[in-house]
Amino acid sequence: MALSPRLELRTSQTLVMTPQLQQAIKLLQMSNLDLSQFVEQEVERNPLLDVESGDADGVGGDDWGGEDGEPRVGADTVSQTVDQSLNNDFEASTGDNAPLDADFENVFDKDVAQSGPGDGPSLGGSYGSGNGAAAGAGNVLEQTLSETRSLRDHLEEQLVAATPTAQHRMIALYIIDFINEAGYLTEPVESICERLGADRGIVEEALALVQSCDPVGVGARDVAECLALQLKEKDRFDPAMAALVDNLELLARQDFSSLMRVCNVDREDLMEMLAEIRALNPKPGSTFGGEAVQTLVPDVFVRPASDGGWAIEINSDTVPRVLVNSRYYATVRKTANGKDEKNYLSDCLQSANWLVKALDQRARTILKVSAEIVRLQDAFLRHGISHLKPLNLRMVAEAIGMHESTVSRVTANKYMATPRGVFELRYFFSSAVGTGEDGDGHSAEAVRHRIKRLIDDESPNKILSDDKLVELLQQEGIDVARRTVAKYREAMNIPSSVQRRRLKRVLAL
Repeated sequence: MALSPRLELRTSQTLVMTPQLQQAIKLLQMSNLDLSQFVEQEVERNPLLDVESGDADGVGGDDWGGEDGEPRVGADTVSQTVDQSLNNDFEASTGDNAPLDADFENVFDKDVAQSGPGDGPSLGGSYGSGNGAAAGAGNVLEQTLSETRSLRDHLEEQLVAATPTAQHRMIALYIIDFINEAGYLTEPVESICERLGADRGIVEEALALVQSCDPVGVGARDVAECLALQLKEKDRFDPAMAALVDNLELLARQDFSSLMRVCNVDREDLMEMLAEIRALNPKPGSTFGGEAVQTLVPDVFVRPASDGGWAIEINSDTVPRVLVNSRYYATVRKTANGKDEKNYLSDCLQSANWLVKALDQRARTILKVSAEIVRLQDAFLRHGISHLKPLNLRMVAEAIGMHESTVSRVTANKYMATPRGVFELRYFFSSAVGTGEDGDGHSAEAVRHRIKRLIDDESPNKILSDDKLVELLQQEGIDVARRTVAKYREAMNIPSSVQRRRLKRVLAL
């Protein structure tokens, strides 16, 4: 058969991810802070978008549930109620705008859209200058906050009067650049001498000037030097205390017998020395700078309902209320001249409608996944962590008819407020361990909690070894191996039975 070029016409089906569809997927895994920032950027770009203000109800209004806008569902019907709300079709606002596919998350592999929320194209591309007033309205608080005082500024002010010569001041300022947020010097003195071409003696003198500044202990090269500087300031750095600081590894192992021998003190004096060590600050620079503490805002509220079930509600404060300004669109459309201007307005309207639908679909998907988690973890909400059941993404995905990757995106950076506290949605997903003869497994988090409770309740005269913990857990129907108990204990920073026995004996004296 001869080889020759030819033309063929074939029909095939392929999956095409539009930029809007990619962005809708990325919206699922955004946290409420990232989502608010993204919406602000879209409002600035798109002149047809407005942010709703006032005390309006949450997204969807009464579509979310009962007469007061809160879904009132029982423990057995919570998933069904959410399914009914999800069956409402979204109608397009314009004829050329395709409706949002409610099952768009089921057609992609797990690796799709695993990148950060800032990647990929935005909804509708680039826009000109638009409604920037709405975006700037939320910056009032930021403009009134005072600037945080940094550790560097605090040290520089003290060095102005403390340095005897300009050379010492220059070297000291250079040393400050290598002090981290905890207050420790991260660069070796030899490296500083080599870079500056200065003698080691002068660099040591400059370092001593930095270490003489407030807070006491700043500029230390390790924990031992940091503690020594603070003890010298209190005039408590005697030979016994110096020996204790030089043997912190024995203190970490809680080998008090060796410490008494090294420090040449009795048990009572050692306990007094340890009390003084505990009163010191191992991170003197932590009181300066750092990021402001952000309040954790839950995305979903779960409250007991009157019928014995659970009332699940989306936190409307975390869902930006975006509106399409149709009146402004109609006004500008009349004065539009030329094909380019009309196409620009059509693109803005289409992108605005898509963003509103995508935000609504995101909220409904979060509610649907949260409702299934509540249904499966009902025992945990009623009785505590000991009743936390093993759960994985596939169980939730199969129950609500979604892909595992969708559930993974929904549970990322989302929090649920329950009567037992605020938990990340992924907290409820735990592997199964300790499967007994009946085939029922136990949540790894519940097993860790039970191990901690057993150790907290142990008697100083009867310390529980890992083998004893395995025996006690097996009596409760939790069949785990000794290495599993040891792994969980070490993950919770709980010392071994030998170290706990030594510590409790000392504390009992």
